[in-house]
Amino acid sequence: MATLPIRNKGQITLPAKIRRKLGLEEGDFVEIEETPEGILLKPRKLIDADQSYFWAEDWQKGELAADRDLGSGRYEVFDDVDDLISSLKKKKK
Repeated sequence: MATLPIRNKGQITLPAKIRRKLGLEEGDFVEIEETPEGILLKPRKLIDADQSYFWAEDWQKGELAADRDLGSGRYEVFDDVDDLISSLKKKKK
Protein backbone atom coordinates (compact mmCIF):
# COMPACT_ATOMS: atom_id res chain seq x y z
CA MET A 1 0.00 0.00 0.00
CA ALA A 2 1.23 3.50 -0.79
CA THR A 3 0.29 6.85 0.69
CA LEU A 4 0.19 9.59 -1.94
CA PRO A 5 -0.07 13.36 -1.55
CA ILE A 6 -2.77 15.17 -3.47
CA ARG A 7 -1.10 17.91 -5.48
CA ASN A 8 -2.31 21.02 -7.25
CA LYS A 9 -5.57 20.47 -9.16
CA GLY A 10 -6.16 17.15 -7.33
CA GLN A 11 -3.31 15.31 -9.06
CA ILE A 12 -1.59 12.23 -7.65
CA THR A 13 1.42 10.32 -8.95
CA LEU A 14 1.12 6.54 -9.07
CA PRO A 15 4.29 4.80 -7.89
CA ALA A 16 6.54 3.55 -10.72
CA LYS A 17 6.38 -0.05 -9.41
CA ILE A 18 2.57 -0.07 -9.76
CA ARG A 19 2.67 1.60 -13.21
CA ARG A 20 5.15 -1.01 -14.47
CA LYS A 21 3.15 -3.92 -13.00
CA LEU A 22 -0.05 -2.69 -14.66
CA GLY A 23 1.62 -1.65 -17.92
CA LEU A 24 0.53 1.96 -17.51
CA GLU A 25 2.30 4.58 -19.59
CA GLU A 26 2.10 8.33 -19.88
CA GLY A 27 -1.15 9.27 -21.62
CA ASP A 28 -3.02 6.11 -20.58
CA PHE A 29 -6.39 6.51 -18.90
CA VAL A 30 -7.73 5.25 -15.59
CA GLU A 31 -11.35 5.01 -14.58
CA ILE A 32 -12.18 6.23 -11.09
CA GLU A 33 -15.03 4.72 -9.10
CA GLU A 34 -16.32 5.69 -5.69
CA THR A 35 -16.80 2.65 -3.47
CA PRO A 36 -17.93 2.22 0.15
CA GLU A 37 -14.24 1.77 1.07
CA GLY A 38 -13.02 4.88 -0.79
CA ILE A 39 -11.95 5.17 -4.43
CA LEU A 40 -10.94 2.54 -6.96
CA LEU A 41 -8.75 3.29 -9.99
CA LYS A 42 -9.04 0.93 -12.98
CA PRO A 43 -6.65 1.07 -15.95
CA ARG A 44 -8.46 1.64 -19.26
CA LYS A 45 -6.92 1.39 -22.70
CA LEU A 46 -8.96 3.43 -25.15
CA ILE A 47 -9.34 2.23 -28.72
CA ASP A 48 -9.90 4.57 -31.64
CA ALA A 49 -13.45 4.09 -32.97
CA ASP A 50 -12.14 3.23 -36.44
CA GLN A 51 -10.07 0.38 -34.92
CA SER A 52 -12.70 -1.07 -32.58
CA TYR A 53 -13.80 -3.76 -35.08
CA PHE A 54 -10.41 -5.43 -34.66
CA TRP A 55 -11.03 -6.08 -30.97
CA ALA A 56 -14.54 -7.50 -31.43
CA GLU A 57 -14.86 -11.13 -30.29
CA ASP A 58 -15.76 -12.49 -33.75
CA TRP A 59 -12.86 -10.66 -35.40
CA GLN A 60 -10.41 -11.94 -32.78
CA LYS A 61 -11.63 -15.52 -33.38
CA GLY A 62 -10.89 -15.03 -37.08
CA GLU A 63 -7.43 -13.65 -36.27
CA LEU A 64 -6.70 -16.72 -34.13
CA ALA A 65 -7.88 -19.06 -36.91
CA ALA A 66 -5.72 -17.20 -39.44
CA ASP A 67 -2.69 -17.47 -37.16
CA ARG A 68 -3.26 -21.22 -36.84
CA ASP A 69 -3.55 -21.59 -40.61
CA LEU A 70 -0.35 -19.64 -41.17
CA GLY A 71 1.48 -21.62 -38.51
CA SER A 72 0.48 -24.95 -40.04
CA GLY A 73 1.21 -23.91 -43.65
CA ARG A 74 -2.45 -23.78 -44.74
CA TYR A 75 -2.19 -20.81 -47.09
CA GLU A 76 -1.41 -19.95 -50.70
CA VAL A 77 0.74 -17.22 -52.21
CA PHE A 78 -0.35 -15.48 -55.42
CA ASP A 79 1.68 -13.40 -57.84
CA ASP A 80 -1.16 -10.98 -58.46
CA VAL A 81 -4.89 -10.47 -57.97
CA ASP A 82 -5.73 -12.22 -61.24
CA ASP A 83 -4.10 -15.44 -59.99
CA LEU A 84 -6.06 -15.13 -56.75
CA ILE A 85 -9.38 -14.72 -58.57
CA SER A 86 -8.57 -17.61 -60.89
CA SER A 87 -7.85 -19.85 -57.91
CA LEU A 88 -11.10 -18.83 -56.20
CA LYS A 89 -13.10 -19.58 -59.35
CA LYS A 90 -11.51 -23.06 -59.59
CA LYS A 91 -12.37 -23.81 -55.97
CA LYS A 92 -15.96 -22.66 -56.46
CA LYS A 93 -16.58 -25.31 -59.12
